[in-house]
Amino acid sequence: MRPSTRLASVAAIAVAVVLGGSSRAAQASQAGAIQASQADATHAVFVQANDPSGNSIVAFRRNPDGTLTLAASYRTGGNGGRTSGSKSDPLSSQGSLVLDTAARLLLAVNAGSDSVSVFTVNGDKLHLRQVVSSGGPFPVSIAVSGSLAYVLDAGLAGDVHGYRIANGELVPIPRSTRSLGLSDTNPPGFITSPGEVGFTPAGTQLVVTTKNNGLVDVFSVNPAGLLSSKPAKDPVPGVPFGFAFDPSGRLALVTAAITPASTLGTFTINADGTLTTAGAPVSDGQIAACWIAAARGFDYLANTGSGTISQYSIGGPGTVTLVNSTAAAGIDGPTDMTVAGGGAFLYNQAGLGSAVNAYSVSRGGSLTLIQSQPVPDGGSQEGIVAT
Repeated sequence: MRPSTRLASVAAIAVAVVLGGSSRAAQASQAGAIQASQADATHAVFVQANDPSGNSIVAFRRNPDGTLTLAASYRTGGNGGRTSGSKSDPLSSQGSLVLDTAARLLLAVNAGSDSVSVFTVNGDKLHLRQVVSSGGPFPVSIAVSGSLAYVLDAGLAGDVHGYRIANGELVPIPRSTRSLGLSDTNPPGFITSPGEVGFTPAGTQLVVTTKNNGLVDVFSVNPAGLLSSKPAKDPVPGVPFGFAFDPSGRLALVTAAITPASTLGTFTINADGTLTTAGAPVSDGQIAACWIAAARGFDYLANTGSGTISQYSIGGPGTVTLVNSTAAAGIDGPTDMTVAGGGAFLYNQAGLGSAVNAYSVSRGGSLTLIQSQPVPDGGSQEGIVAT
């Protein structure tokens, strides 16, 4: 073989090896991308076990028919907690487990450790990224708006503490802590602790319910993420607890009662933080309505004292109408809820039953129980989200 021919052959072999390696690398990369895409496409429901001896997040795969299959359990690196005197609702709050879909993060309170855990989310799989101080005693609720997060601490005087969400972690904002001026113990009492923190849809105000104090606190939020030095304090009849926002941005507020006088009402939040009633509160005739979730144009309230879920509709001007006082019944201590599948499914924690009840939601809003899924180590569970 002539030298030029020999060199050409060697070059051809080398090119084939390189191209073959590149092809295999490309195939492997493509396979990895497909697997990642498939994992990302996996729908899940995450439940906070809130065990005082070691908190964990229980991950369930959400099947196309809405049923749940246990996937795994992930330690948070902290401890759960129980408010004083609580039974079905150990954290006595809404929003203790929050999904930040934009950042692909799951945020969980560790009430017994005064900390917050941050997980990255990939389908039904979690990876613990960070455990950070909550800034105060007994955190119970988290609010997220864009790159801003605020944590509600329920112990003692109660406070809210701010963070920036950056590179998959919570970065504390200096001088962001604001006191609620309460007078409680640590752990706080289940009926005297604040119930929820949440941003308005525009992210320009932060709302806190203070339950037995009978007030809704509204802070303004400036562009730097800092709150006004003091909130507007709005008195509300009853025990203000969980809340949501209707499609027009009005506050849909649940007030609890030990006697059958729990209500849902709507309010406009004014620029100065004061509340104006839009839809007069309407009772569902049930005991201890505390949690709210919206699906298919209806709002559902979990009545832990009655073991029921009630169904409401909110009209264009904010008018509240009770549709069904017992859309679901026979629940062993219903507490927090979440919805999935574009509102086709509703999931409710049975606080006294260590289970999650899965319901299909008809287009007319009726609920049909499709599964009662046990939650491992769920005797103190509270906090639920879905993808």
